[in-house]
Amino acid sequence: MKHDLSVALTFDVDGPSAWIGTMESRNPSMVSRGEFTVVATPRVLSLLKKHDIPGTFCIPGHNVLAFPDLVRAIRDDGHEFGHHGWVHENPAKFDRDNERRIIENGLAAYRKLDIRPAGYRSPAWDFSENTVELLEEFGFLYDSSCMAHDFHPYYLRKHDKWGLDEPYTFGPVTELVELPVTWGLDDYPAFEVVAGWNQGYSNPRDIEEIWWDDFQYALDNCKGGIYTLTMHPEFIGRGHRIMMLDRLIQRMKACAGVHFTTLGAYAAEWKSENPLEKWKSENPMRTGVNSFSSL
Repeated sequence: MKHDLSVALTFDVDGPSAWIGTMESRNPSMVSRGEFTVVATPRVLSLLKKHDIPGTFCIPGHNVLAFPDLVRAIRDDGHEFGHHGWVHENPAKFDRDNERRIIENGLAAYRKLDIRPAGYRSPAWDFSENTVELLEEFGFLYDSSCMAHDFHPYYLRKHDKWGLDEPYTFGPVTELVELPVTWGLDDYPAFEVVAGWNQGYSNPRDIEEIWWDDFQYALDNCKGGIYTLTMHPEFIGRGHRIMMLDRLIQRMKACAGVHFTTLGAYAAEWKSENPLEKWKSENPMRTGVNSFSSL
């Protein structure tokens, strides 16, 4: 990769879907917390425009249909879109046919605005045993849901097997590029309150330093890698938090060798520079080629 470190600012515009699909809420007040995205997403767009940098916006199809003008505004500013389910439902809870239906519904919503996402991000960052194969079936370039690295991409496997009384069995490596994520670089655990589930309301300056130190580590030690922040306009778009993001962007931009990009642009470049068979030969611990198959 031609840059020391690429930075991807990604925004999951979950909106009401997070509370409807994930929390299965019938509470209008709770659902309104998602509707704050109508206020917050334009704030994010203004910040990105101020710094002249691109973003990747992962949006459930349910929200695409609810707020098409918001999606148009993101599109017209030149940003990338990622598939993010239909109504932010956890794919691990569905069988193959219903998970396929969810992907189809999300794509159908995007088609109404002539958009075809190249990448996928799972709601809740969960997979079923069928997810990777379905992403292959639908021709996605990349996924950004898994955590087997922090700052370097890798190719996803499918059909891994494991059990309490048997060795881990590695499945075949696919052409699907994984751009890894981590909860430590996500604004949800830090900022959103869900009674009995997530405490939230961290001091943004504390989170800024955590995110900055991870950035500095990646810049110093993971040349050619990608530093991915996962944020939600409904959370990061609050005044004191978006001021923190503004400061963080300024600090990053001041560093030599840093490039702001979208997930899709980075994935395409990385894949062209890392042919699958060559990558497999250089990463035997990702393929299981030397692992033991029996006790």
